Amino acid sequence: MRLSGNSISVNIFVTIMVIIMIFAMPALDRYECRKRNINYHEAYSTNKNTDRILALRQVILIIVFAVYVMEVLYLTLFSRNAADDYRVHAELFKDFASSFHIDLGFLDFFRVLFREGFSAAVSHVRIDAYYNITQVYMNIALFVPMGYLLPYIFKWFREKVTIRPVTACFLISFAIENIQLITRRGFYDVDDLVTNTLGGLIGQMMFIAVAYVLTHPDWKKEVQRYRRWRKNAKKSALFPFMKKMTVSRTTIYASDETAVFDFYVAKLGFRMRRQLVPEDSVSTSFLLEVGSEQVEIICLNEEKTFPEQHLTFSCRNLNRVRKRLQKMGIDEGDYEKDIYTDVRTLKFSAPDNVTITLLEH
Repeated sequence: MRLSGNSISVNIFVTIMVIIMIFAMPALDRYECRKRNINYHEAYSTNKNTDRILALRQVILIIVFAVYVMEVLYLTLFSRNAADDYRVHAELFKDFASSFHIDLGFLDFFRVLFREGFSAAVSHVRIDAYYNITQVYMNIALFVPMGYLLPYIFKWFREKVTIRPVTACFLISFAIENIQLITRRGFYDVDDLVTNTLGGLIGQMMFIAVAYVLTHPDWKKEVQRYRRWRKNAKKSALFPFMKKMTVSRTTIYASDETAVFDFYVAKLGFRMRRQLVPEDSVSTSFLLEVGSEQVEIICLNEEKTFPEQHLTFSCRNLNRVRKRLQKMGIDEGDYEKDIYTDVRTLKFSAPDNVTITLLEH
């Protein structure tokens, strides 16, 4: 995408936009967290207006992102007129390579750099086309906020922060280049796909390095604990397989089949996968499904007092879940804080001394 790279105002505008989004936004978030006693990362907050404040923050961030997207579209599409023909630049970094000349060989340049210093090495470089160099800078800088804002605003990108933002940046750049080709509003340039994706990668890395650090006061302890675990876990039996392993089934006990159906199937909506009735036993076993997890309930079909039993699930949209529980007449109580992860939880009672805990994920 060819930008107005010779315009000093455009260069300054893009640079200021990058600096504000990368450094000012997380600093403001951190200040607001401390001032209002709120945690923006699915953690329990004592402020009663947390949900309202988080919803307002999300709306503001989406508006900021929309304004940024409109600026990108203006600079790449709407600020230019359609050309008479289709233009394609397929040779990688041809314009950039021809924009400067070094009167030394590759090895000689680095020899001068290390022996005589940076200024002596730079004196052998002649800039022939500032415009092409500016274009590379602009194409990288323009997509740094894209790689930064996507995980900053949207949880889906934060869940796979090392791959999803930069992939989205490549696809967005690819779409813009194709639109430019179809509408003839600029060049279809392979260089731009590379530089835009590089900008998105830089933004993604800046999110991890800046936004995460500024908004997570205990990030050092978390990193240290992770490194210690990883160092020791490499020697264990299951470490190579852990990424694809999950706890898929939990077993609890019950005393009455009707209560199991009424509460778990009718009220909560668990899916009945299978029911087993052994020939020489009065007990009945149920296999219920909750998303990708399974709950095995062994019903003894006799009056019995069971010790405390627990089911714990992770879920999103805890506010909506709470309303649905209230609608079904289930007393879910107030939000609490999980002692291990500090996230919000809801707890409610089930038959046979079972406590169900919902962790906000």
